[in-house]
Amino acid sequence: MSQNKHRSGFVNIVGNPNVGKSTLMNRLVGEKISIITAKSQTTRHRIIGIVNRPEYQIVYSDTPGVLRPNYKLQESMLNFSLSALDDADVLLYVTDVVEKIDKNDEFLSKVQRLNLPILLLINKIDQTNHDELEKLVAQWQELLPQAEIYPISALNNFSVDVVQKRILELLPESPPYFEKDALTDKPARFFVTEIIREKALLIYQKEVPYSIEVVVEEFKEESDLIRIRAVMLVERDSQKGIVIGHKGESLKRLGTMARKDIERFFEKKVFLQLYVKVEKDWRNRDNMLKTFGYRLD
Repeated sequence: MSQNKHRSGFVNIVGNPNVGKSTLMNRLVGEKISIITAKSQTTRHRIIGIVNRPEYQIVYSDTPGVLRPNYKLQESMLNFSLSALDDADVLLYVTDVVEKIDKNDEFLSKVQRLNLPILLLINKIDQTNHDELEKLVAQWQELLPQAEIYPISALNNFSVDVVQKRILELLPESPPYFEKDALTDKPARFFVTEIIREKALLIYQKEVPYSIEVVVEEFKEESDLIRIRAVMLVERDSQKGIVIGHKGESLKRLGTMARKDIERFFEKKVFLQLYVKVEKDWRNRDNMLKTFGYRLD
């Protein structure tokens, strides 16, 4: 295929929290790029996963679930989601069979005004029946008449290939935006912080995991080993105690789980050192949020 027939484009995934955006992203990319837990607000950044073939390059973008912000970190998360509406060649709007259709009218009204291809994906169809699904499809057709609707199950990989095929048809002709061997635009350290944060969301309850940010202070790659030193920041002394746990057991458990996943990700042995530090009210401090790469505009 000649260069001018090469297709490239940005395919951005948006939707409310917990509808399965990250599971879908990992399916489409074929690698675990986005962390996944059953808790909402798992994704905080806009994460890019790139699929390369000789004749095309698809730049997928997973975004935080859309929510009404309660603190500055959540404002930044919403900015990431809104920015995904501006630069998409194809928009994947993900909903599921459980959530209320009018859950986030404000964001939906922005999507309604877009003039670009929109694929509306109704996820988790294994959790409903044919009649209910038909009703849901009809409701969405009314709300987003310009969208093409695809019932899918990202978890069970049902109809994801149909969506992929349609994305390819919609991609504009363009040279690649990234090197053809790139998998993501994020550095290795980013995935270390995400894996550690994923484990925190799995282990800790209530507000604690949402108060955690991870900073990688050292990432040293040797021939047969990666040495990593990371600090988990929390907002209060009481949270520090919970994260460390009785005789350090919780932190040790988290470290073991994270190390195994990091080893899988980099396909290399990992020596991981984890520390916990209090950084008062970091989720509302502009300077801290900027340091951690959040958008404040």
